[in-house]
Amino acid sequence: MDKFEKAYDFLKQHAKENFVPIIRPKSSEILGKLVESQKPKRILEIGTATGFSALIMLENAPNATLTTIEKNPQRLEIAKKVFDDVGVSSNVITILGDANEEVKRLDGKFDFIFLDGPKSHYGKQFPYLLKHLEAKGMIVCDNVLFMNEVLSGAYPAHKHRTAIFRMREFLAMVESCPQIESKLIKIEDGLLVCKKI
Repeated sequence: MDKFEKAYDFLKQHAKENFVPIIRPKSSEILGKLVESQKPKRILEIGTATGFSALIMLENAPNATLTTIEKNPQRLEIAKKVFDDVGVSSNVITILGDANEEVKRLDGKFDFIFLDGPKSHYGKQFPYLLKHLEAKGMIVCDNVLFMNEVLSGAYPAHKHRTAIFRMREFLAMVESCPQIESKLIKIEDGLLVCKKI
């Protein structure tokens, strides 16, 4: 078993025991293939959690530098340890903070962005991410279908109402954006792939 496989197994088990959200199996496979085809030099990730999706991206773009933003200090510490164990720390810049604020302070351009933080904030962050995306760069957004309630058209239950309404607004914003072409992949909890024209 190589270092990546060992880390994936550890993080899956940790996620299960501690209710940490990680990207689902089919979505993670697609993410890896998209990164591999894009061959990015600079990757940005919103929502590190414990580093599972960051590892997928770095495994498929071993020469890339990845900047990842996480609000939860305990989760970020686990991610840092995992990055050390796998030997990719020198390729990773970790930022502890609220992505809503950190995206305003970003420097430079990125070829690939993975958006996987709080779903109700996607619309707020997207304009900043687009500004920092290289021409022909890609933004991949996870969990855009929100348990299949986003496209249902039904009036959502109180508990998830704000998140679902905001995700519907976000999808409409992306669809009407002249700077990008987008494709919704309806697997698991939904992936939205956006490419800058």
